Amino acid sequence: MSAPQLPDWLPLPWLLLVTAAVLEVVWALALKESQGFTRPWPGALAVGAAAVSFLLLSLALRDLPVGTGYAVWVGLGAVGVALAGMTFLGESADPWRIGFLVLILVGVAGLHAAEARVPH
Repeated sequence: MSAPQLPDWLPLPWLLLVTAAVLEVVWALALKESQGFTRPWPGALAVGAAAVSFLLLSLALRDLPVGTGYAVWVGLGAVGVALAGMTFLGESADPWRIGFLVLILVGVAGLHAAEARVPH
């Protein structure tokens, strides 16, 4: 039995990178909940999620240019944290803020599309 194939639009380095970005959201939210590392469980979650996020980022960067990989990781993480803050922490969902988050996502999609055009 062979392993399931990933869709062509999401090869393994990109899957690792997106997973790393999701973990970036987890560690940022856990860091907030740790209240300056005064609460041990959220603090431990923040450290663990950050470590795995960095590991996955480093694995993705074996096959992706560092500029593209890092920009996508930071961009997706920033958008994810901002959306989680709006959804769960009562942070402002001002239309301007939403618009600028959309621009970040457009940039991330553009980097993915540009990388797909580069022969390896």
